[in-house]
Amino acid sequence: MKLGPFELLTEGHDIPVFAFKIKEPTNYTVFDLSERLRDRGWILPAYTFPEHLEDLAVLRVVVRDGFSHDMAHMLLNDLRRHLQFFESQPGYKPKLTGGGDSHGIAPRKKG
Repeated sequence: MKLGPFELLTEGHDIPVFAFKIKEPTNYTVFDLSERLRDRGWILPAYTFPEHLEDLAVLRVVVRDGFSHDMAHMLLNDLRRHLQFFESQPGYKPKLTGGGDSHGIAPRKKG
């Protein structure tokens, strides 16, 4: 099933953690999506990687014990809802960094 312009970077085989990025330019970032998902209590941290990968920004999903199929469907539906919001807002200005304590970090400045 395709959902948005995402590329899965981890598959959760060893530990139940999934990281994915936006693989093509959009009018939103992983930081925007992370922020909007909080409206129903989802906490999907968005962050950039350290030196030499600082241009890579990802969302992370940690699947905890008790995460049911119903919860997974709710998360996917909320992702779809927010993706539709961004599609309906072509003038939306994306954030390049996160806005909260565990929401993301600013990329390091070069030079």
